[in-house]
Amino acid sequence: MTTARYRPTWDLALDPLVSCKLCLGEFPLEQMTTITQCQCVFCTLCLKQYVELLIKEGLETAISCPDSACPKRGHLQENEIECMVATDMMQRYRKLQFEREVLLDPCRTWCPSSSCQAVCQLKETDTPLPQLVQCGTCTLEFCSACKANWHPGQDCQENAPLTSFLPGESSSLFKSDEDDAPIKRCPKCKVYIERDEGCAQMMCKNCKHAFCWYCLESLDDDFLLIHYDKGPCRNKLGHSRASVIWHRTQVVGIFAGFGLLLLVASPFVLLATPFILCCKCKCSKGDDDPLPT
Repeated sequence: MTTARYRPTWDLALDPLVSCKLCLGEFPLEQMTTITQCQCVFCTLCLKQYVELLIKEGLETAISCPDSACPKRGHLQENEIECMVATDMMQRYRKLQFEREVLLDPCRTWCPSSSCQAVCQLKETDTPLPQLVQCGTCTLEFCSACKANWHPGQDCQENAPLTSFLPGESSSLFKSDEDDAPIKRCPKCKVYIERDEGCAQMMCKNCKHAFCWYCLESLDDDFLLIHYDKGPCRNKLGHSRASVIWHRTQVVGIFAGFGLLLLVASPFVLLATPFILCCKCKCSKGDDDPLPT
């Protein structure tokens, strides 16, 4: 990444303006930043906001060039990112990169206890068979495949149900006061998710699955958030009753609006259908007529 040094304003007026592909504005070269890997040029402010947004949302891969039509499919290097974001944002970026490296490394895995979350080493084997893993921090012994308590001589499917190894669940392995643990796993794709603030309605950025943070029950079809009106998660959404009622009013209003629009438009569609069919018949008849000789 290259950025030019400061020069007086009267000298900048002589330079041609460069267009930014993100905001479509034109700026002098002094206010532009060039990505080293692909040589794409953007204004420094836009590129900084783009990088910060990806880090805040929890990037799944390396930060790529914001130009979707970039011919070289370039990526921003770590030193380029460090030059444009704050120290705490850079620490979050390195943390996300480390978590991604562990998930992709066949010789490392996370300790399934939400109160520990240490990285454990696996033995290198030719075949990916389940093996005993002992956490060096909390001394927990678990299966490398299903993350449940070690079960010698038993298959993972026979030993543990789908949710028995998820931190924060009421299972025999993690039965404790971890319902409000800061780190849990997505019940669908098993990716670790950290919750530092906000309501209990969560959405996994990896698989877009919506679920309740406390009981991990699916909320994909619960548009009105009825889940928080009864059961152990009653009134644990994290919003006031008035805001929940306002949310439900908006959802009902949207569906009612679509229904009313369809009801009003349906007679016009029925009336216009014969004319549309007639025009199509005339067009097809005109195409079938032989050319005059």
